[in-house]
Amino acid sequence: MSKTVLIVDDSLFMRTLIKKALISGGFEVVGEATNGEEALDMAFEHLPDYITLDNILPDMIGTDILAIFKEEDLPSKVLLISAVGQKSVVEQGISLGAIGYLVKPFEAEELIATLSEHENQMS
Repeated sequence: MSKTVLIVDDSLFMRTLIKKALISGGFEVVGEATNGEEALDMAFEHLPDYITLDNILPDMIGTDILAIFKEEDLPSKVLLISAVGQKSVVEQGISLGAIGYLVKPFEAEELIATLSEHENQMS
C-alpha cells in the first residue's frame, strides 16, 4: 500500500512540483492545503503518513502548525519546506518533531530521498 501525503504550500507552482515528485516516487497525495487553517483541518481529517509543510504561509508559520500537531499527537510525519534555511528555524522545526527540512529550490529526487530514507528507518 502506498504511503499517503498531504501537501501544504500557498504556491500552486510548488504544490504541483511536489505532487508530481511524490506521485512519481510512489506516494499517494490525499490533499493540498494552501494555508495553515486548511492544513490543520485536512491533517486531522485524512491523518496522512506524511505532510510536506511550507514554513511561510499566508495565515500561519509552519513551526506554529508543527507545535499544534505535536500538542494534538498527530501521527503524521512532517517534512518542513521553506525558502528560508536559517539554522534557528531548521533547529526549531526538528525540535518540534519534523523529520527533516528542505530549502527551496530543491530537486524532486531530494524530496523523495528524504521521505524514502525515513521510510526505511521505520521498517
